[in-house]
Amino acid sequence: MEQWYLYKKKADFTKIGEKFQIDPVIARLIRNRDVTGDEEIHKYLYGNLSDISDPFLMKGVREGVDIIREKIKSGKTIRIISDYDVDGVVSNYILWKAIHDLGGKIDFQIPDRMKDGYGINENIIEKAAKDQIDTILTCDNGIAAGEAVRYGKEHGLTMIITDHHDVPFVMNDDGSKEEILPPADVVINPKQKECQYPYPLLCGAGVAFQFVRALYKDMGEDESRLEELLSMLAIATVCDVVDLTGENRIFVKEGLKRMKETKNVGLRALLDVHDLMEKQIQSYALGFIIGPCINASGRLESAEKALNLFLEDDEEKALQTAKELKELNDLRKSMTENGVKTALEQALEYEAKGDKVLVLYLPDCHESIAGIIAGRIKDRLNHPVFVLTDAKDGLKGSGRSIEGYSMFEEMMKVKEVFTKFGGHPMAAGCSLEKENLESFREKINKNCTLDKKDFAKKVQIDIDMPVDYITMDLIRQLSVLEPFGKENKKPLFAHRKLKIERVNVFGKSKNVIKLALKSSQGTRIDGMIFEDETEFREKMGTSKYITCTYYPVINEYQGYKSLQINIQNYFFAEE
Repeated sequence: MEQWYLYKKKADFTKIGEKFQIDPVIARLIRNRDVTGDEEIHKYLYGNLSDISDPFLMKGVREGVDIIREKIKSGKTIRIISDYDVDGVVSNYILWKAIHDLGGKIDFQIPDRMKDGYGINENIIEKAAKDQIDTILTCDNGIAAGEAVRYGKEHGLTMIITDHHDVPFVMNDDGSKEEILPPADVVINPKQKECQYPYPLLCGAGVAFQFVRALYKDMGEDESRLEELLSMLAIATVCDVVDLTGENRIFVKEGLKRMKETKNVGLRALLDVHDLMEKQIQSYALGFIIGPCINASGRLESAEKALNLFLEDDEEKALQTAKELKELNDLRKSMTENGVKTALEQALEYEAKGDKVLVLYLPDCHESIAGIIAGRIKDRLNHPVFVLTDAKDGLKGSGRSIEGYSMFEEMMKVKEVFTKFGGHPMAAGCSLEKENLESFREKINKNCTLDKKDFAKKVQIDIDMPVDYITMDLIRQLSVLEPFGKENKKPLFAHRKLKIERVNVFGKSKNVIKLALKSSQGTRIDGMIFEDETEFREKMGTSKYITCTYYPVINEYQGYKSLQINIQNYFFAEE
């Protein structure tokens, strides 16, 4: 079931359009994204690296820079410990590359997903001590690793945490939250309560990039040397699904601009094996083509394989590794499809029983794809979903949430069932004893305050705009809104009652449907729907009219350009 909503935010769109030389439709779309005031609109349209905040505004950066500068000068060995996802791999690369180029003695370790689990732990600390490491520098993890950090200090290590995840807390009797920070030498995380950094929504790689910017400033080095890292930062920002607003949006725009000119041999190889060097690279390619290949190494082998690709100088070796990562991702896709099928059957049963939070147990699922499966079920049923599977020490799993349900906060309320957990409002990971499975399912549902209306899929329409208004120029202007992603979604338009003049079906699987459509004003346009033909025709029946949401595109075929709409949601109507 879907509920369609139309944005009704007010502004003088004609005046804004005239001032910034944009179509009033573009002005309305910008207002719908809560960008208001001349300064913010200008930054949204034309923002660049000069609009990125001073990294020294971030709590802990000054102290962290002082420590790392001295470690570099005295030749002490620094070890980077990151997460094994895209953000972790890229964060690790950014820190390694920047510090290495300053002459730092640096190496890295990425925890093994199966053996170590998420983040820094006592085994990693013991190995560092054995390897005579002086300093551990984390990225994209560590904020919730109080015990491991304490263990590191006991072993004489200097501990610096850089992270972006939500800070753990306890609830006081008066209802206030008290942060629980790890006992590190320095903690750098813009989500700390006392941090004055103006944009706290950076991903782990964004925090790492700002840290090395500060380091270069402090050491009198040319900051422009770091711009080569922006393509990598763009990949991490898109793949970690942080808000594509403010500084994140600028980082992605700047990274995409530089993507094809990257000097990184490994990244070029990854683009080559997907034939992307000859195409326009947008955020979609980062999130759904490049990112999953990086993730696949951490899921099915070791994330260090992906990191080593980005450190590779030999083009032949890089191309071979890139091909292997692509093959791993193809295998991951197949495993995911099988897991989704089993999970959906289970999810429908729990939904029918009245569970609001769907806690699914898939004993044979590879733990590395639990989060992907949880996301697919969440998208299908619009419920918060946890997928748990058997692991070495009990159960491990991942959760994906919906708007209005802060997964991390709800997990804090039942933290006694977990042996380990962490995450964000929209996504989380956890470990627990097998005997606590039912207790977890019962408690997380008992606390849930969502009701039936929260589970209806919300379709937010930007503008109720007849297709008669679409022009080539308007479509070209829509590109100023890119890159698209979380909190800066691709615009969605709607047209009420288009006449269906013809239906054509293409594709080997008969899942590309092309509709010849006509508006009441006589405008003819093609509409594309990507759906199984049988399902579509069953819904259509004898109907001759369709009401739909859409995004307009320019279709180019054999040198001929025409207007087209890609239909996202629809229902049929009678004459």
